[in-house]
Amino acid sequence: MSRTAPSLARIDAFLTALRAGVPGDQADHVLGEAEALRRAVAAFHMEAIRFRMHAVDRALKANPNARLQQLFDELRHELEAAGFHTRSHTAP
Repeated sequence: MSRTAPSLARIDAFLTALRAGVPGDQADHVLGEAEALRRAVAAFHMEAIRFRMHAVDRALKANPNARLQQLFDELRHELEAAGFHTRSHTAP
């Protein structure tokens, strides 16, 4: 199993939840950002991971959904546990 496999599995679960749980016009935007995040993780592209994590986080905050936010937080934890940097600064 590769270092990225657990993170990719977590992203896939997040994408499934997004497809089922994001209503309206925001769905395409959030889903597009999350799919780009998956590609960044698969490519092990640290800068793109940070950028896409920020974009997905902003999109989720614009349309709050507790379940999706929880899945996103779990995804962030999984990525950080795998050694990925998901923030451009240290969290408070």
